[in-house]
Parts: sequence; C-alpha cells; structure tokens
Amino acid sequence: MTALSGITILDLTRVLAGPYCSMILGDLGAEVIKIEAPGGSDETRRWGPPFQEGVSAYYLCANRNKKSLTVDLKTEKGKEIVKKLSEKSDVIIHNFKTGTMERLGLSYPVLKKRNPKLIYCSITGFGETGPYKNLPGYDFIIQAMSGLMSITGDKSSGPQKMGVAITDILTGLYAGIAIQAALLERYQSGSGQKIDLSLYDSAVSALVNIGSNYLMAGSVPKRLGSHHANIVPYQTFSSSDGEMVIAVGNDTQFRSLCKIIQLPDLAGDHRFHTNPDRVTHRDSLTEILQKAFLSKPTDYWRDKCHEANVPFGAIQTLEDVACDPQLNARNMFIHAAHPTAGEIKMIGSPIKLSRTPVKAQKHPPDPGEHSTEILHSLGYNAKEIEELRKKCII
Repeated sequence: MTALSGITILDLTRVLAGPYCSMILGDLGAEVIKIEAPGGSDETRRWGPPFQEGVSAYYLCANRNKKSLTVDLKTEKGKEIVKKLSEKSDVIIHNFKTGTMERLGLSYPVLKKRNPKLIYCSITGFGETGPYKNLPGYDFIIQAMSGLMSITGDKSSGPQKMGVAITDILTGLYAGIAIQAALLERYQSGSGQKIDLSLYDSAVSALVNIGSNYLMAGSVPKRLGSHHANIVPYQTFSSSDGEMVIAVGNDTQFRSLCKIIQLPDLAGDHRFHTNPDRVTHRDSLTEILQKAFLSKPTDYWRDKCHEANVPFGAIQTLEDVACDPQLNARNMFIHAAHPTAGEIKMIGSPIKLSRTPVKAQKHPPDPGEHSTEILHSLGYNAKEIEELRKKCII
C-alpha cells in the first residue's frame, strides 16, 4: 500500500517543472502515464552529455515511477486516445503554452464533460491570465524577471542565476501540493477543478523575507553574496584549508561562537551585542571573524561548533555529498535497472512516510515503452494497436 494508491495521473508535461511534479506523485504511489510524441518529445531526452547508453542523465532525474505512451496529438485518433485516458484518470497535468490545449481540443471544459471529477493542472510560464499569458516561460528568464537574480550574487559578480532550475522545481512542488489539495477537496464535493500555476508566480513567492522586507521598508535589496539580509553572522567564511558556513540565529549562539574563537569579550561589544547591532555593523564583525577563522582548518571549526551547538556546515562538492554518511543512511541515493542504460543511479525521495513508504518501483521509461499495455487497458485490440503504430499515431 502506498499513499496515493488508486490515483491515476495523465502527464502531458516535459522538461522539469511538470515531470518533477508527476515523479513526486509517482513516488507516492500514483500511477503516472507519461504522454510524448512518437519517438519521445521530452527535450531532456537529448539534453547532455552526460548520457549512459544514449539515455540522458537530465531525463533520468525527473521521470521515474512512470509508464510511457507515445501518441501524436496532431491526429484525431491520437487526441481520442488522450480523451479516453482522461475518463479513467484522476488528474491531468500539462505544461503547453497558454491556448495550446484549447487548440488541440483538450481544454478543461472539453475533458470535464467526459470526467466531471477530473483535476486539470496547467503549468505555464506566466499563467493563463494577465498581459504576459502568451509569452513562453523558461526558468532562466523567470529567475531574471522575478527578482531572484537581482538578489543573487555579490557586488562584484553582477546578478547570478541559481545553480539549478529553481523556479521549475518550486513550481513542480506547488503543483504537487495543489493537486493533492484538490484531490482531498474532491472527496468532499465529488467534483474536480482546474489548477492554474505559473513559474513567475512561484518564483515571486520564493522571495519570502526579502520580498517582505521590500514591501515593508520600500528599500530595494542589494546583492549580499552568501550573507543574510536580516541575520549576522550568517554567511560563508574561509578557514585555513577550505570554505564553510556559520549560521548564527540568536544572541546565545553568538556568545558561544565568540568563546570558540577565543574572543569572548566580542559578545559584549556594543556594536555586536544584539542581532540588529550586528546587522548594522556587519562589515566590522565579518572582518574580525574572518581573521580568526583563517587560523584553523575546517574540521577544527566543525568539531568546535558542533560541540557548542553553533550551526555549521562545510561547503561540500557533489563528490562529498555522494559519500555523505547521513544521506546514504537515509537512502538518498538509489540504484535501478534500466532497459537501455543498464544500471542507473538516481537521487532518492526526501519524503519518509512510516506506513506507506515511498518506493522507486519503475525506472524512467523509454519512449512508448508501455504503449501496448496502456492501449489494451483502454479496450484497443492487437489489430487496432498495430494499425495505430503503422500510421505513426503511436
């Protein structure tokens, strides 16, 4: 038994935001049917290197626990297959540009007539309303427009994007939350509904305290690099042999830090006595702390901070992360057999449920790997399926 057993997701998404959402739902036990054009139209299948036996690492990161059906949505018979699937599905997710599903005859009103309980999730760059609704949305563009890049980097670097497609990831997470909320509401009302999610909205929601600071004070925030806008010291420092993060969240932790660096009187300095004082005198304090941290290696500071309950983290490479005993103890790196790529490695799910654990039951599928199985479940016989294949509809 899994948390979402009995829930069927019809997944018409590609790239990252949508596939990431449907993978999470698949991890939780939903049956996910991934729809692509014949041959495989998810762009991430070709994004690389690296590839393993021709299979893209990018594609593998967001597509486990799914079945694959390839179908040509430009044909009437192809559209009819999707309409039949929508009748037996609980959720449909797409990330076509605004208006595309309407042009395909697969809009919410059309599919709702066939299945009033259907939850219809639309993921677009800017949403289905407003003056930007017809613009294409890409994570990098959204990071720029949302203000995220304006606060990422430091004075000398200029605006910086985050190292991953963070707005895609956030939107995928919001989509997963919204879909599960709609499923819960459906148990009460008996009706489905439409969800309209945008990368732009999701990115702006991620401004959290920085956005709130601006709305309250009206002051445009500056790029602070690895420094925190509201807390000091909460930043990176260099040790004698590496880089590390110290994250002091309260005055008690600051007093402990001062003892660790053998400058206990620093906590009594009027410039640094409280967090607002430390924020005001950020540069002076950073200079003092940085000089102290250069005297010892990272491991020394890690041990001392852990002993004193001062939040500390070494800046690790992905090689370090992959070997981290904590992550390995929590099964955050998993292996699976793939029919084309062979043995593959994937990042596991962070969701830990006690009674209905997350399972990686299905490898990320090859294009059309389950087309015959899925069409059989819709009532198509072998002759009909072969005819669809001959006409390149599947």
